[in-house]
Amino acid sequence: MSVGFVMLCHTALDRAAQVARHWAERGCPVVIHVDRRVKRTAFDRMRQSLEGVADIRFSTRFACEWGTWGLVAATQAAATLMLRDFPGVRHVYLASGSCLPLRPVQELVAYLDARPRTDFIESVTTEDVGWTVGGLNIERFTLRFPFSWRKQRHLFDSYVRLQRRLGFRRRIPKGLVPHLGSQWWCLTRQTLSTILESPDRAEHDRYFRRVWIPDESYFQTLVRQVSANVESRSLTLSKFDFQGKPHIFYDDHLQLLRKSDCFVARKIWPQADRLYRTFLSDDAGGQASGEPNPGKIDRLFAKAVERRTKGRAGLYMQSRYPRANWENGMTAAPYSVFEGFADLFENFDIWLGKVAGTRVHGHLFAPDRVAFAGGETVYNGALCDAPALRDYNPRGFLGSLIWNTRGERQCFQFGPGDRQKIAPFLARDPNAQISVISGAWAVPLFHANANFGEIRKQAARLQKIEAAHLEVLRAADAKAKVRIWTLAEFVENPMEPLQTIIDEISPRSLRRLTEAPRMADLTGFGQFLQNLRNQGMQPVLMGDFPAGDDPRPLTTRRGRPYLVK
Repeated sequence: MSVGFVMLCHTALDRAAQVARHWAERGCPVVIHVDRRVKRTAFDRMRQSLEGVADIRFSTRFACEWGTWGLVAATQAAATLMLRDFPGVRHVYLASGSCLPLRPVQELVAYLDARPRTDFIESVTTEDVGWTVGGLNIERFTLRFPFSWRKQRHLFDSYVRLQRRLGFRRRIPKGLVPHLGSQWWCLTRQTLSTILESPDRAEHDRYFRRVWIPDESYFQTLVRQVSANVESRSLTLSKFDFQGKPHIFYDDHLQLLRKSDCFVARKIWPQADRLYRTFLSDDAGGQASGEPNPGKIDRLFAKAVERRTKGRAGLYMQSRYPRANWENGMTAAPYSVFEGFADLFENFDIWLGKVAGTRVHGHLFAPDRVAFAGGETVYNGALCDAPALRDYNPRGFLGSLIWNTRGERQCFQFGPGDRQKIAPFLARDPNAQISVISGAWAVPLFHANANFGEIRKQAARLQKIEAAHLEVLRAADAKAKVRIWTLAEFVENPMEPLQTIIDEISPRSLRRLTEAPRMADLTGFGQFLQNLRNQGMQPVLMGDFPAGDDPRPLTTRRGRPYLVK
């Protein structure tokens, strides 16, 4: 025998016993520590299941609260028993009750036999640690932590704040340089015995009793004092998420675990029958025999962490929805917003849908109803045209619409007569392409059959709303692609901006516009604006319309040439 296993168990004792039997029957002694908080009946049942199996021992039980000294004390007791009862053991491998061997025991024995004086333990100085979560690096060694982080969180946090305020700082024992690393190690008999039999052990134990999470620092620090050959890595595959919680492996991770080439993995789901059946069998076919390399699967875990923290672009998941700005992209795909086009052109939505080959809605944020394309009352994803539901969460409504119609570009109308709560979201969304003809809202007023006094009040209200909206679009934090034309300059030459918009919506079509949509009759519009001025309302967003001359599109003007490669 050249390797012995120390197992720290606190749950799923039947699975832990299954793994312990697997190791012991293949010539590797096992010392089991069971958390003292586990009921006596469960502990006795485990001992009975392992009766008659040679080379299995049970060590003195300690209460093992996460992040406290009990885990180190349990490891010390079990390791001492291992060294005393099994003098042929050259390496001691620390594992948990949820660990599972991934490769045949003979391969691990041969691997360690080839490295008889090498200690495998992740041991990194606090300055070089990038995985700690919770804001405590060097402070875990310089402050005192008498309270449980899980059960006494308020006392834990309050006592940390008090020590910081008082400037309290513990003295690190002379000669110790704090190191951190994974709890799961494989140490040589010489190194482990030197640590456990050190004349300074009492001082070291006294100091580490009040260190936070000492099981990740006790052996990791002391091994640097006594070992001449440290491999700063663990032979156990143990992955953690962005919150510092361990990943749990299930049956569908079988091929992933094989790919890692590691000897042992944690944390295994107790009901993963396929994993236990596969890796605890004597059939080693298809199992790797190379150097342990968990980096092979790091890319997949990185993608999993990214998916969990950011999600998919434009999808507002329940797990992140309460957290502002946790979304991965505000919407799922590019879309176009047209402001003033439906006021200036007749049947603009029909024309745009035909030319660009896209779905064109009306005013989605109109006060009376949601104007879906084709007059639909219910759209993709069971979105209905009820304005009350839309206005309850306009951002969620738009995000759902774009998500539910992925693969088909959406276009819709917007203007000062619509609900404006969505406007800041549109301005900040990089997926939004916003085209504005400022002042075009005056065209329907120009054709309205109403008292001029009412028209003037309405024009003043709409101009005030649009002016505020344009400020939002021009703000420094606006990320949407925004184009703004005054009504006067757009009417002068409509073909060029329309061609630019179509090219952006359908960049691969390379279609040259031959005709513009039918424009509303603007005969007398200049005089209409002058009448507004005469009534005390100053129209400023329409551009320069001469009072005595009606605007006419320059139909004879040729657009800029396009180079087609």
